[in-house]
Amino acid sequence: MTADHLSAVFGALADPTRRAILARLADGDLTVAELSAPFSVSQPAISRHLKVLEGAGLVSRSRRATARPSHLEAEPLQEATAWLARYQEFWDESHDRLDTLLASLQGDQTNHPPRVGQPRRNAP
Repeated sequence: MTADHLSAVFGALADPTRRAILARLADGDLTVAELSAPFSVSQPAISRHLKVLEGAGLVSRSRRATARPSHLEAEPLQEATAWLARYQEFWDESHDRLDTLLASLQGDQTNHPPRVGQPRRNAP
């Protein structure tokens, strides 16, 4: 995935209405009228959201008689998830280092006598 395409995906996902549209499309294809039903926005506004999602490759639209159902295209979401997974590894390693540091600091506290004026702790 190119950086520009990834930017389009994250830009599309930045809006809560578009995320809600994707969540609804995960259950199956829907028309603009069906998509706009639970929202307090107009059908033209939903159409504009769909155009952004289409531009990011997250939605495709087909023609069925007079209806134009929208379909979730999940591959860009998988690519964005893979990009984010690298940072998940970073945070997991950071948390592991923090856990190690905290454990060593707690070990130091139980091995040293208390400072003057502090009650003595019983070691576990």
